[in-house]
Amino acid sequence: QVQLVESGGGLVQVGGSLRLSCLASGRTFNRYAVAWFRQALGEEREFVAVINWTGEGTDYADSVKGRFTISRDNAKNTAYLQMNSLNLEDTAVYFCAQGSLGILAPSLRNSGRYDYWGPGTQVIVSS
Repeated sequence: QVQLVESGGGLVQVGGSLRLSCLASGRTFNRYAVAWFRQALGEEREFVAVINWTGEGTDYADSVKGRFTISRDNAKNTAYLQMNSLNLEDTAVYFCAQGSLGILAPSLRNSGRYDYWGPGTQVIVSS
């Protein structure tokens, strides 16, 4: 059974940084792309970033481009989301997800393409 577990969330001030981790188990992690999504209170879940199976291809939402960096360490079955220059609009629960694709595709911005999700980690950005 595939399991994804996020960690690293917390409370941070505007302009600060956090690094989220997503630890995977239950299948061959390095065959599949990994994505991060987020959901603010009362809002729809939205795409943040995705990384392909090798770690050499990435895609970002416009709202985080230049501030967030997605990466992975296949030897550790872990993906990361480095978040810098955080602002109030980044406050949300952050989820990692995996589906059945290894390569990047535009459809990977759609949450419906993912079969497995972690429980999420809360990020709160305060002023």
